[in-house]
Amino acid sequence: MDGGPLVRLDRVSKSFEEAGRRRVVLHEASAAFGQGELIALLGRSGSGKSTLLNLISGIDTPDSGEISVGGRALTGLSERERTLFRRTSVGFIFQFYNLVPTLTVFENLLLPLELNGRAAERARAEALLDQVGLADRAGAYPDRLSGGEQQRVAVARALVHDPLLVLADEPTGNLDAETGAGVLRLLDTLTRRAGKTLLMVTHSAEIASAADRVFRIAEGHLVEVMPDTVTG
Repeated sequence: MDGGPLVRLDRVSKSFEEAGRRRVVLHEASAAFGQGELIALLGRSGSGKSTLLNLISGIDTPDSGEISVGGRALTGLSERERTLFRRTSVGFIFQFYNLVPTLTVFENLLLPLELNGRAAERARAEALLDQVGLADRAGAYPDRLSGGEQQRVAVARALVHDPLLVLADEPTGNLDAETGAGVLRLLDTLTRRAGKTLLMVTHSAEIASAADRVFRIAEGHLVEVMPDTVTG
């Protein structure tokens, strides 16, 4: 890293073809997210929040503009290079958990380590499972867990390979308010303690108000707003 922001967006634009018409999702969006920050990303459904996460992770590429993470420019990387970047530097948390149903809880945690050639680091997976309060469920399969437990496993899986950046797409959207609040506190604690940057898509004004910084996507523009002014 060069000592600057962990994530930089410089005049990033992205559009898609829909029914023969071009729909602009992002138009010359620029922002910088610092190491250790919790960033909330707001916007109506279809506004481009998930698209932005896909661009920052290298799943998708912009039509124009530059994106860098940890001082590394993603724009010029090949598809294979972007895949390796995601595997080592990004942790994902999804609304519907996305755990592998045929793997036990512990095997789900080991998967990112195995993909990175780090299968021997079992102690790290064990420690994280203990931190999320599920050491006693290591041998269980995902369908035997509650929604909140599955999301706690997903949080541990996102962090087990020690990524620079954690991207969360509505991580509490499928949980009741109390369970969701608990998962959010856990995620906040584990990412801040490790100095990681957390970029979280949410519709919740309450969650956004607890973030360090809040950005809203509207009509292709990425605009920073004050956390204490967010109403939904």
